Amino acid sequence: MTRMIMEEWNGSSSTKLSKTAVITSTPSSLSLQRYGTRFNQVSSRILQAFGFPTSVTPDYVTFQLWDSLQGLSTYIRTMLSTQALLSAIGVGEKSATVIGATFQWFLRDFTGMLGGILFTFYQGSSLDSNAKMWRLVADLMNDLGMLMDLVSPLFPSAFIFIVCLGSISRSFTGVASGATRAALTQHFSLQNNAADISAKEGSQETLATMTGMVLGMLLAHITMGHPLTNYRAVCCLSLTTLNAERCLILLQHFMQSGQVLSPQQVSEVEHILPLWASSWCSKTSKWIHRKIRMGVRVSSLGHSEMKDLFDAACSHYKKVKYLLMEREGVISVVVHKESTAADVLQSYVHALVLGSFISKPSSSHAESRVWMDKNYEVFITKLQSSGWKTERLLASSITWKANWTFGPSDDKNK
Repeated sequence: MTRMIMEEWNGSSSTKLSKTAVITSTPSSLSLQRYGTRFNQVSSRILQAFGFPTSVTPDYVTFQLWDSLQGLSTYIRTMLSTQALLSAIGVGEKSATVIGATFQWFLRDFTGMLGGILFTFYQGSSLDSNAKMWRLVADLMNDLGMLMDLVSPLFPSAFIFIVCLGSISRSFTGVASGATRAALTQHFSLQNNAADISAKEGSQETLATMTGMVLGMLLAHITMGHPLTNYRAVCCLSLTTLNAERCLILLQHFMQSGQVLSPQQVSEVEHILPLWASSWCSKTSKWIHRKIRMGVRVSSLGHSEMKDLFDAACSHYKKVKYLLMEREGVISVVVHKESTAADVLQSYVHALVLGSFISKPSSSHAESRVWMDKNYEVFITKLQSSGWKTERLLASSITWKANWTFGPSDDKNK
């Protein structure tokens, strides 16, 4: 019998294997040599259970690291706010009544549910297009709600009012966090395994919560780092979908250099703070995407605006399923009833191009149309080759559309 050597390899992909053991067999002996520590083997098995790293995007690990830290901090702070609330409604005091405490808790929950419904009604359609910003806003609103719970015992006469405001603030968090988490899960999944990632991410959050329960009061001071950890988690995301701002950043760079930025490069320059915290954005004329109105209702336009729209339609927009109208720097986009998601994306890019030509003395409509005919397909092709998803534009739902046809005039010369 000859000597035989067998190697053991481990990994979820043929290109991501690591040697774990070597077994050597001879006529007189059998030896086993292991590679790596027991900890490395266990951690490797845990990562493989998540399909890591082949089934998720490269920014998954960094995001989950910061997200776990902020989840831990959130639960510790939740313990403190709950303790303050229970103390304020009279838990442990002989003078407190069960009915009174129950009513206060009911009113707090009721206002929170009502706030969540109203928030969904007014902002639900924009959560998907600005997932990074709303993820951070959700965290800030959660901090504000817990702060109100913490200070509520200091103002007994306004206790109900303060805790109801806190409940409304946290209801915004529940809606925004849940919606953006779904969008981020879709971003992380590379093998159509969003359900698997979502389930295991829930287990990760449970583990962070259990750790927070153990640490509790002992590490309450680390909650000061909670907003920072969530900010770092959001900053590390390199989303590949196209929203209003990312479209503008990509288009401006393409018009200047002929090249397309990668998702990582765009992630470094796009802003993630809400508009009221990003006043510097409004101080520059480059942010023309804030002056574009998608899905304008035609009947809401004035007489002169309608005439300008029809003139532009007959002159420049016969081959596309949208119409553009510029008035005082604001660009209105009318979408055709039979338009597709690709048409909506094209209309928005065209509106951005038109906005960049407004300051020129020549016809901005004609110049923007020439640019689109020459460069739009090249722009989309380069976006796709750089890893961008060009199937649709992430924006608020377009509820108003129109249908138009071109034909000969009924006027007759007499």
